[in-house]
Amino acid sequence: MIANHDRAKLVNAIVYFGKHTKKCGMTKLFKLLYFLDFEHYKKTGRSVTGLRYFAWPMGPVPVSLKEELSQPEADLSEKIIIREVPTRFEQPLRLIEAKGSFDPAHFSKREIRLLKELANEYKDSTADEMIEATHLETLPWHRVFEDEKRRQAEIPYEYVLRPDEAEMMKHVSTGNREISENYR
Repeated sequence: MIANHDRAKLVNAIVYFGKHTKKCGMTKLFKLLYFLDFEHYKKTGRSVTGLRYFAWPMGPVPVSLKEELSQPEADLSEKIIIREVPTRFEQPLRLIEAKGSFDPAHFSKREIRLLKELANEYKDSTADEMIEATHLETLPWHRVFEDEKRRQAEIPYEYVLRPDEAEMMKHVSTGNREISENYR
């Protein structure tokens, strides 16, 4: 599913958000991971977890993780519990609770700082508030789902960048590729 290093980061990010936010259901978790990945991409040109997000009606969804959470792989099921809590709606709330400890060794200082900032900012947020936060007109989900009308389509990470930032990222990426080719 996901490369080993990205997988360790993903599992530990889920543990972190499960420990440091209240009522971390699947919707809230998906939005926290989206913000983590897209904010980090905006600053570095790389996501943290390696997940791909798709523009669903309720916001960005990492479909591969959504599918896995029905039957978590061993590394994830060792670290989290998914507890179903009845709600006034037809579907129960599937809460993500950490049972394992967070391992910061997998993350850079920037990534840990971003995890902390997001957990603090959205600690008490509900799923509805998280959905609203991802639907802002300036964010990638809105561009794919509303502006381009590409429902269920993948959300390109590049959409988090302004046009001038995207152009600069292309030059940096091309320059890094040229440097690595010169050292072969």
